[in-house]
Amino acid sequence: MFEAVETGIIKSKGPISGTVKKGGTIITAQIPKDPQTGAIVEGDIATQTRRTLENLRMAVEAAGGTMADVMLCQIYLIEPSDAAGMNAVYREFFAEPYPCRATVVVKELLAPGMRIELIATAQLG
Repeated sequence: MFEAVETGIIKSKGPISGTVKKGGTIITAQIPKDPQTGAIVEGDIATQTRRTLENLRMAVEAAGGTMADVMLCQIYLIEPSDAAGMNAVYREFFAEPYPCRATVVVKELLAPGMRIELIATAQLG
């Protein structure tokens, strides 16, 4: 059985565990929400990517890891043109070797105004 990790990020109102851990594996889903209020951070893709990746860092660290432990990111964007801005911020948080990654463009994301969502897997040790 996996355990839900308390990250310091306000919990979703839905039936969702934002970060879970089993053994040395951490899986987390993050969006550009203010960790204290839960409100979606307004702004361009760089602003929203930065908040999403800061939330990712908080989650991974709360589970006992670091960003260097992140092995896989699945990123969802609503605009193909947002890829360049997302990549620029992504490079601020990750260095080579970069995590494996899939970036998918979707019609829309669940929360209004949200331009990015990600799922990440990290492995401790």
